[in-house]
Amino acid sequence: MDDWYSRSMAQVLKELDTSRQGLSEREAARRLEKYGPNQLAQPDPPGLLLRILAQLKDPMILVLLAAAGLSLAASGGEDWLDGVIILVIVVVNGIISITQEDHAQQALEELRRMSSPQASVLREGAPRRVAAAALVPGDVILLEAGDLIPADARILECSRLQADESAMTGESVPVEKEARDALPANTPLGDQVNMLLSGTLVTAGRGAALVVATGMDTQMGHIAGLLLESGEGDTPLQRRMGEISRSLSLLCLAACAIMFGVGLFQGKELLEMFLTAVSLAVAAIPEGLPAIVTIVLALGIQRLAGRNAIVKKLPAVETLGCAGVICSDKTGTLTQNRMTVQQVWLTPGARRRDAMTAGCLCSDARLAWKAGAPTASGDPTEGA
Repeated sequence: MDDWYSRSMAQVLKELDTSRQGLSEREAARRLEKYGPNQLAQPDPPGLLLRILAQLKDPMILVLLAAAGLSLAASGGEDWLDGVIILVIVVVNGIISITQEDHAQQALEELRRMSSPQASVLREGAPRRVAAAALVPGDVILLEAGDLIPADARILECSRLQADESAMTGESVPVEKEARDALPANTPLGDQVNMLLSGTLVTAGRGAALVVATGMDTQMGHIAGLLLESGEGDTPLQRRMGEISRSLSLLCLAACAIMFGVGLFQGKELLEMFLTAVSLAVAAIPEGLPAIVTIVLALGIQRLAGRNAIVKKLPAVETLGCAGVICSDKTGTLTQNRMTVQQVWLTPGARRRDAMTAGCLCSDARLAWKAGAPTASGDPTEGA
């Protein structure tokens, strides 16, 4: 249900079967079992066998495997070195790809573990801290400047509450929030001033809000669901490699067939011409091409990792390099969503120290040092 903003508070409380005092621990546990944890769905990672099979879907790899099989079959157990070398190249290519994907997945999992948020919630009228994943519809959460909003919620009461919704709407200026009883139907998301959205940040003030949606039922969850549904297409490099593999295979088959037919026409032995045709096919296939492509992409991933960019899939490196136009939100994507003071003008006779002291005293922003650098939470202007 997405129209919580247009209902009266009495209707919302009745619909969620809760009160301004929050839920009991027993009821919260029951709802957690019913609705599930307040987390976005993550696709199950494919097993090792599926990942190996995915590597074998590459047309060039299939051509190499066919060449290796023919080479080993034609060698008769004697000249088997060419076939083994081709198989080794295929195995090394797969190991590099799977290893790089493993490293990226481990880095993402580590980031998720480091960012497990907590939330202040009213349970039976008493405030307590719980994991944000344990929130359920009907919970009453308490918020203040600097808090990350853990779920979609309807504001019960607030005092000078502002939220940074740039992650959802792209609006770089904090949005003033109000405990309005109801808004008109079809109010745009950015104008729903009586709602707080999961994944956004409280920049100023404080308030209490009633959780109306968690996990994949939130607005953020809706976006995540659309991303999960979108399929993965082939990159330009993969399409080009597929075209090369098909063209090369057809040319090899044609050349081998012509050589085989000419040899038989000249009266050569059948087995001799078959072995000659197989040798031609093996020699014509560039065995090192897939490995070279994989190594180049892996080096690109390592360079991006050195700049704090995690790439989950090898082909994504090539796709990024081919991008000519990027349609992107500005706030928080192209910019850091941080305000900085460039220059200060003072009236004649005023002292800079007094101005800075006055600015600190009338600010709700908080400054903390993380990784040796100052980080401000709260209103971006006051933080600057």
